[in-house]
Amino acid sequence: MSEWLVLAIAMALVCALVLAMTVIRHRRVADDEDTSETPDVIEYMTMMVGVVYAIVLGLAIAGVWEARGAAEDSVRREAQSLYEVTQRADVYPAPVRDRIRGEVDAYVSHTVSVDWPRLVAGKEASPEGAQLLGKLRSDVTHQSPASELQAQAYQPLLDQIAAADDARHSRTQSDESTLPSVVWVGLLVGGVVTIGLIFTLQIRRSGRELLLAGLFSALIVFLLFMVWSFDAPYGRDGTDSAGAFEDLFPALSVTASR
Repeated sequence: MSEWLVLAIAMALVCALVLAMTVIRHRRVADDEDTSETPDVIEYMTMMVGVVYAIVLGLAIAGVWEARGAAEDSVRREAQSLYEVTQRADVYPAPVRDRIRGEVDAYVSHTVSVDWPRLVAGKEASPEGAQLLGKLRSDVTHQSPASELQAQAYQPLLDQIAAADDARHSRTQSDESTLPSVVWVGLLVGGVVTIGLIFTLQIRRSGRELLLAGLFSALIVFLLFMVWSFDAPYGRDGTDSAGAFEDLFPALSVTASR
């Protein structure tokens, strides 16, 4: 099921629930109940709860956004380092150059077609990726420079492979949820309480008030959905977050897993 479809269904259900409860409450209100005014203490408490929840929600959004950005940066560094390896290998003879590029292509294809679905599903990266990168490092390390130009490219090649390895470790270690379970409990309970405060303000059945109540409820659901979506550093489905690899290695069949 598409994420947008899930969001639309959740927003529709919450809005319908809030509006239905508002109508039911209005029908059951006592004849002598004054719905024209709200006690000052209730308005103060409502304002405080709303401000506190807004701060917590804002911090959660900032946290998952920062984690998503760090994950994307790790992917970009890994892809760029591997691309530099393929370009700097041009100084070697054709057999060596083709072998190095073939090993890079094999690693990239495995990363996107095998590792990425595992990362999206919340699983650990397969050990084969580390083996492929280790084989590339070993081949470059044991390739003795035969000319001055190869000697100048030798150490930068190893540095780029080391940078790719470091970025890979960062990528595999940042695939888990950013927010702990206790924070999610607080966000969900806080959302329910914040929406529930609508009924303490003596809301009535006028079209304007019902519209505002529905929009407010939909906004809370949307913000929680945004936190949930960004809480997965590499997305909830597909390989869109692997775009850096696909941009730098367009000739590879890296979309087979889609």
